[in-house]
Amino acid sequence: MAIEEIKKTLDTKMDQSIASFKNNLTKIRTGRANPALLDTVHVDYYGAMLPLSQVANLSLLDARTISVQPWEKGMGAKIEKAIRDSDLGLNPTSMGDLIRVPMPVMTEERRKELTKVVRGEGENAKIAVRNLRRDANEAVKKLVKEKLASEDDQKRSEAEIQKLTDRHIIDIDRLVVSKEQDIMAV
Repeated sequence: MAIEEIKKTLDTKMDQSIASFKNNLTKIRTGRANPALLDTVHVDYYGAMLPLSQVANLSLLDARTISVQPWEKGMGAKIEKAIRDSDLGLNPTSMGDLIRVPMPVMTEERRKELTKVVRGEGENAKIAVRNLRRDANEAVKKLVKEKLASEDDQKRSEAEIQKLTDRHIIDIDRLVVSKEQDIMAV
């Protein structure tokens, strides 16, 4: 594998780490309702545990309420129980076929806890990016050791890998700040 391939692979993997981090951020609740918040909820559907989005239609009624419309009549009670039993702290109410999931108002203390969770997720994403940097640098060192690249190539590529790492870490920091602002907005 050539140095250019190593850098291209590294960039792709770092982008995937950031995409995974963004996905994790959508699961952290802000004051506003978001159907993606229920992505982690699974419902017992004839013996199989399926994601809520596969047994019901999820949409927003207003800024603070998610509506869940089951596709089958008998699923309402199971969906309500699954949402209540999840670790999201939500209390759904049934209105005929429609299940309303109001977002509870977050206290200042809860907001601060969530910002800590966001920072922790951000730190985990940075660690993943740094581990990828380390792996890429080791791959380049291996090429030098096998005499497939020169030491000058190694120095140059390590600098470029560091620039790539710095750029991705700045992106992660930007996402963390943005999410913290969302959480702290009343």
